[in-house]
Amino acid sequence: MTNNLERLQKVIAQSGVTSRRKAEQLILDGKVKVNGEVVTVLGTKVSNHDKVEVEGIPLEKELPVYFLMYKPRGVISSVKDDKGRKVITDLLSEEVEERVFPIGRLDYDTSGIILLTNDGDFANLLMHPRHQIDKVYVAKVKGILKKADLMQLKKGVKSEKDLLKAVDYRIVSTDKKAETTVIELTLHEGKNRHVRRMMEGLGFPVVKLKRERYGFLNLDGLKRGEYRPLTPKEVKQMYNLANQN
Repeated sequence: MTNNLERLQKVIAQSGVTSRRKAEQLILDGKVKVNGEVVTVLGTKVSNHDKVEVEGIPLEKELPVYFLMYKPRGVISSVKDDKGRKVITDLLSEEVEERVFPIGRLDYDTSGIILLTNDGDFANLLMHPRHQIDKVYVAKVKGILKKADLMQLKKGVKSEKDLLKAVDYRIVSTDKKAETTVIELTLHEGKNRHVRRMMEGLGFPVVKLKRERYGFLNLDGLKRGEYRPLTPKEVKQMYNLANQN
């Protein structure tokens, strides 16, 4: 918090407890108190002198932190899992004391770049599709794609109630003997199992999937399961990249 008045949902999001959108719902549900009084009005403003509680837990301001991780397969992109499977925060060392969460998700069987933070505003900014941040995947699929299949990727593939699209693509290699294709796909959205559902909808099941780039960020210098903090320059560049669109 600062000495200036800030909207309550923004203060909650900046604390790392949850995103701003979920903070708004917590307020509406009567789960937030300011100075001991339940607050249910969105837009309520507070200062650093006010005592804020979320679901009975006092809010403690954390300095924002930002990490880039090379997520391995077999790890859940979440902070907890009801089935007891390994989650992404299990890969962080004890030195990371902040309550970080992943920005978006990668499937259990998908590897690659994922960002973690305790900054809810930063997370929402990057996840919103209107900001059109490139997310580049490399997929190995069964089958050999034809020109018509590739064109359909940009037009969109219907899956359940979604129209799943790629904004760009590039064939990396084909193996006619094994009947497989390696294709690079650039997305702006990140719907649930987006690449897998899109390719399966065209009749090309995904064998292996990796996200290699998020904006200008890549996995250079990292092995599976490793992570590093983003530099202040990288954080600023990501903000600028999102705000360009």
